[in-house]
Amino acid sequence: MVLDKIQQENDIKKLTPGEIELLRQEIRDFLITKLSEVGGHLASNLGTVELTMALHLVFDLPQDKIIWDVGHQSYTHKILTGRKDCFDHLRQYGGISGFPKRSESACDCFDTGHSSTSISAGLGYAWARELTGEDYNVVSVIGDGALTGGMAYEAMNNAAALKKNFIIVLNDNNMSISENVGGMSSHLSHLRTSSNYTGLKEEVQNSLEKIPVYGDRIVSGIRKTKSSIKQMMIPGMIFEDMGIMYLGPVDGHNINAMMKVFSEAKQVQGPVLVHVLTKKGYGYRPAERHPSRFHGTAPFDIETGIPLNHGKASYTDVFSTVMRKMGDRDEKLVAITAAMADGTGLKRFHNMFPERFFDVGIAEEHAVTFAAALAAGGMRPVFAVYSSFLQRGYDQILHDVCMQKLPVVFAIDRAGLVGSDGETHQGVFDISFLTSMPNMTLMAPKNKWELSDMLKYAIAFDAPIALRYPRGEAYDGLQEYRQPVVLGKCEEIVAGSRVLLFALGSMVATAEEVRQLLLGHGIEATLVNARFAKPFDQEYLMQAMKDHSLIVTMEENVVTGGFGEQVACFLREQGYEGEVLPVAIPDAFVEHGNVNVLKQMLGMDAASVADRIIQQLS
Repeated sequence: MVLDKIQQENDIKKLTPGEIELLRQEIRDFLITKLSEVGGHLASNLGTVELTMALHLVFDLPQDKIIWDVGHQSYTHKILTGRKDCFDHLRQYGGISGFPKRSESACDCFDTGHSSTSISAGLGYAWARELTGEDYNVVSVIGDGALTGGMAYEAMNNAAALKKNFIIVLNDNNMSISENVGGMSSHLSHLRTSSNYTGLKEEVQNSLEKIPVYGDRIVSGIRKTKSSIKQMMIPGMIFEDMGIMYLGPVDGHNINAMMKVFSEAKQVQGPVLVHVLTKKGYGYRPAERHPSRFHGTAPFDIETGIPLNHGKASYTDVFSTVMRKMGDRDEKLVAITAAMADGTGLKRFHNMFPERFFDVGIAEEHAVTFAAALAAGGMRPVFAVYSSFLQRGYDQILHDVCMQKLPVVFAIDRAGLVGSDGETHQGVFDISFLTSMPNMTLMAPKNKWELSDMLKYAIAFDAPIALRYPRGEAYDGLQEYRQPVVLGKCEEIVAGSRVLLFALGSMVATAEEVRQLLLGHGIEATLVNARFAKPFDQEYLMQAMKDHSLIVTMEENVVTGGFGEQVACFLREQGYEGEVLPVAIPDAFVEHGNVNVLKQMLGMDAASVADRIIQQLS
């Protein structure tokens, strides 16, 4: 196999043209086979095989810097830099990440995981290169979806001031390739970057500007005429108008064509954007037909593309069902997503009520302020968003929603540990930052039934409110306990003594396991479903502190600013003389891995918590 010849970076440069052709199919087959076994981001990586190969053939790593936006499409890059044999443990605890990691390889020059950051990072590297006097190329690879994020435009606007080479590769997988436009564009790209053209342009401009009085006017007139012609002929004028030279579009599955344009781009003095057209899922029919399904896939059957384990309904599924039903009942209910309609479960709402569904693209800041104004206008907006992505809208939540006390519902999916996607996706900070905001209410359900009840409660709530729930299979235990949702009131599930397990959301199921383990040691603990992180049930705690010498708070959030820290502070203020044991995530970034494995590692599984309680009591 040609693939076996790739043991480290730049080995691809030693291959013959025939071997290059074989390699791209071997990489594609390797990705399909491995990801069918371990899961991962398939469609995006199949679409960038040739693009990555072309980059590695033209540029020298790790000296040159390639920055991948989001980074979920960097699997081929990892293979070409000697990490093929690590794919058996891709996204598993102790294995390689599904995203670029500087700690993994010198060829990963910037850690990524969230969208629209690559141009800012690339520009930073380019300026660092100039200021230190070093000599290397900088390439930022960004997808067309990531260009819906405002940060990308902020960076491009700033990039125009750079007078040295900086390459932006736009990976556009949402357009077909037109031979005529592509051919003309390739011709223009070559013409405009040739030394004869650029040299002539500079000489003519310099000569004209020396003409007294009229020189500057002539140059200005030529520029206007040239701009009008280019607006008609060149599809990338939005970039040109921002001061960034545009090259392309080029076929993103034609390695030679990309190598040619990348080589030309290296000669440009200033920022240059290369427009590459690719197809998500390229080379694997199921992924081509259903790219969103194969964005992040579990293990699947290669022949059919069907997941091997369907499992029970997830919390996202429950949210999806309730939103559709509530859409029938309330014509003022509107749903908002930031390019995650499938991931957040809003696709069914979109199908039923398209006029009340808004996909704003990868623009969480805009989504929050947009929701605020919808609420001010009399609508009931629900913004469904992953916990780690909501972090981007912090300022807008604080100023535009909470300060105005507007009834926006934040449906926070993937709250807590999310597993395989790792550090950039763990939703373990939202309790800390949301509970610090005046006028915000924050809830978390113990099971799927409570999620349904809480969502209905939130939609009817006349102030800012957030509902956080975890990724994956919805817990259906403790269904016999289903008290009405009342603002700031907890739910006592089992009464006991000495030890109070005060658990929030997903940790209620763990707390029930802890209670059973403690019974085996003769300890009859009280189990309470906290329900609200803000406001938490202070009245209940004031009574409970009289009968319990140890209060254990349990949450999937970091310690600092979390639920447990706030409960402990309240108890101290009330003169509680017992002990408070916070069970939470340490103030650290948690790597990728199975959630159960991560909980064990963090001491948050039932056995670890029970052991800590027993030690505390002894």
